[in-house]
Amino acid sequence: MSHPTPTPHGFPQAIAPRAWWQRWWSSQSSHRQDRFAMLAPLAAVLLFLAAIVAAFGYLRLEEVEREQEAVKRDLEYAQQRLRLRLLERQEQLMRLARDISNKEMDPEEFMARAEALVVQYPELQAITWIDASRRIIASQVTPSLAAGNPWVAGEKLKPGDTETTFGLARDLLQPVYSQPAASTPTMPLLQLHTPLTEQGHFAGVILGEYSIDNLLRYAVPTEISAKYAVTLLDSRDNVLAGRAIPERQNSMGFLPWATHVNEDEVPVSPVGNGLILRAQAWRTSLGVVGSGLFWLVCALSAMTAWMLIANWRHTRRRMHTQNALVAETTFRRAMENSMLTGMRALDMQGRITYVNPAFCQMTGWSEAELVGRTAPFPYWPEEDHPILHARLQEELSGKIPPAGVQFRVKRKDGSLFDARLYVSPLIDALGKQSGWMTSMTDITEPNRIREQLSASYERFTTVLEALDASVSVAPLGSEELLFANKLYRLWFGTQATGHLQLVEQAGMPEQRLSDDGLDDVDGLAGLPTGTLTTARPENAEIYVAQLGKWLEVRSRYLNWVDGRLAQMVIATDITPRREAEELSAAQAERAHSASRLITMGEMASSVAHELNQPLTAINNYCSGMVTRIKDKKITDEDLLGALEKTSRQAQRAGQIIQRIRSFVKRSEPNRTLSDVPGMVAEAVELAEIEFRRRNVRLTYHIAARLPELRVDPILIEQVLVNLMKNAAESIDTAARPSARRNVELRVLPKIEEGLRAVEFSVTDTGQGLAPEVMERLFEAFFSTKAEGMGIGLNLCRSIVESHHGRMQARNLYNGQEVVGCCFSFWIPVTDSPQIDAFKDSGVTA
Repeated sequence: MSHPTPTPHGFPQAIAPRAWWQRWWSSQSSHRQDRFAMLAPLAAVLLFLAAIVAAFGYLRLEEVEREQEAVKRDLEYAQQRLRLRLLERQEQLMRLARDISNKEMDPEEFMARAEALVVQYPELQAITWIDASRRIIASQVTPSLAAGNPWVAGEKLKPGDTETTFGLARDLLQPVYSQPAASTPTMPLLQLHTPLTEQGHFAGVILGEYSIDNLLRYAVPTEISAKYAVTLLDSRDNVLAGRAIPERQNSMGFLPWATHVNEDEVPVSPVGNGLILRAQAWRTSLGVVGSGLFWLVCALSAMTAWMLIANWRHTRRRMHTQNALVAETTFRRAMENSMLTGMRALDMQGRITYVNPAFCQMTGWSEAELVGRTAPFPYWPEEDHPILHARLQEELSGKIPPAGVQFRVKRKDGSLFDARLYVSPLIDALGKQSGWMTSMTDITEPNRIREQLSASYERFTTVLEALDASVSVAPLGSEELLFANKLYRLWFGTQATGHLQLVEQAGMPEQRLSDDGLDDVDGLAGLPTGTLTTARPENAEIYVAQLGKWLEVRSRYLNWVDGRLAQMVIATDITPRREAEELSAAQAERAHSASRLITMGEMASSVAHELNQPLTAINNYCSGMVTRIKDKKITDEDLLGALEKTSRQAQRAGQIIQRIRSFVKRSEPNRTLSDVPGMVAEAVELAEIEFRRRNVRLTYHIAARLPELRVDPILIEQVLVNLMKNAAESIDTAARPSARRNVELRVLPKIEEGLRAVEFSVTDTGQGLAPEVMERLFEAFFSTKAEGMGIGLNLCRSIVESHHGRMQARNLYNGQEVVGCCFSFWIPVTDSPQIDAFKDSGVTA
């Protein structure tokens, strides 16, 4: 067994470092020992937290790298699909160019083949045949751009950005891609110039225009679009199609990967570097910040560090208290000496005990000349001594208003200036009042400004007297009328009653103050009036019965010439305009009633057939009872049962009549919170009569827990009945077989234009709408029926838009065949939000 080697002093070598540490620790002061004792565990906690953060960071960086590789791999696949689609369209355009160059195609056949390509491939927006002299031979565009087709046959191309690409295709005799600068931001385009040759010479181009948005939508695989935010960019990184992920806010500044977005970019061939395909991965995890374990470790570490620091600060607080007190006293003295407001302290007997340098500078008297003086003070003007003595007694008794008092002050050189004095009690450390602290402010310049404002008021009075609107100004908290022009005096007289009446009827705030806090100078001193005077004017339309007029009332706050906060009200006579609006509303209501009467007139035969069934049953029951009573072959129970059946049939007929009557009865618009399923049930019950007559099936689906809508239920029912009746007529006109004679009504929640709304859609299996009909569908007096008046759909759209909604129609396709039409409209939810209803119903935007 070995033994440690002794040191020259007789201690083993293993014990020497420990002895050195003890000697060093003993040589430190107790204050430094406490500091080191606190720093050691604190450093350990910080090192532990740093290790945890580093571990989480390493794991996150590995995850980011794997996601980046996946983005790159999927983006290359999407690039190949996009390139393949572009090459297919290029080959088809080159085939057209080859047939034209071989004289195998005339313009008429070109239009037919171009139309087939445009209809078949959504990304193709236009195909144009241009000869060598830049003259358009023929052009075919998509139906949605037919009205604004810029390529007109027979016209010559205008000089522009197309000219450069046209010349490049002529020189190279190869297809050339370009993106014209004239394409709109809402519909960016991609052009392909395919040259035509005739015996080896340039003979023009076939110009194909692609919709970049449709190209991205149909070329990129859906699985890629679902995983990433895919966008097409130009050479300047402007987004042409798709939606980019916005930059994330880095709420954790110490984590550089918190805002990282995995993305990659590749050029789109054969277009080149002018079109870039970019994919950004959606955020699929909360990362380090969302890790519960991370936050638990951070919270525990922070609590431990906080407890250590709190103990250390507690040992030092007593030492710092005295230094802080000295620093605070020095700071307050420096602040009092540097402020521009004069400060003066009086004891309970009215003797000056303290003045700051600003007070001495204002009056011109030194501190030695003022401290210890009693009234009259040297800065009092001789002629104001009686008034100032009374004010001093009020000050010593605490009767000075919080708004302060204004008086004149004499400087040592004899000059005078205006000042405002504010007084507050001076409380010592024991909570006992030892005197009064007074602050004095020079208000000579504000008084001069008020005088200038008064002069400006006089100049503008003449202009305001000539206005065709009533103008009145009154101070807040008072019934005094500061100003009233000629028209106001003609309407309301010279009192402020009319001004207050306009403010009250318009629902505008008019602040009232107690008279206890007012004085003869400025009762609103100290109020934050800046926000009021810079706010936008309020306006309202009210009816004044005593005048028999509709007035548009506008109000705003302003600072009056004497410094008080006042309210100005401008009232303009709008009676002629309101009468015109009421007349227009009445005419619209009559049109709605007429539309309902027309609808019910068209359904008259169906209603008669529907009523015939209960009436026939009633007649049969009555005839049977009469016969059996005459033959004395009926018991009381049989008679009672027959009468009950007769009563039910009569009630059924009455309900049909009541439903028709409530639908066609003219009434004033009454918007209330209405139940959506109830409105749909009422409309379906009315429309089923027409459906049974035409042998059409109706199926409807209403989402659960829909919010209530603030609408006129009769008008919404009118729209639904009109749309369902049109759907049944369309199926009848198309002569569909029994298996295809059905109409579907769906009511679902939706997000539209940033608003929560409820969407109503009616889908039929009819013959659809022709393009020319679709363009004029909602025009007044336009109808596809021989006997139609053309006001039904126009009124339906007016009703929906009056409820702040929108209506639209679209054809349904199965390939190239039209298999039906869908009319839909949505109404926004304007009352209290019902978030749970929308979440449970599955809102789609």
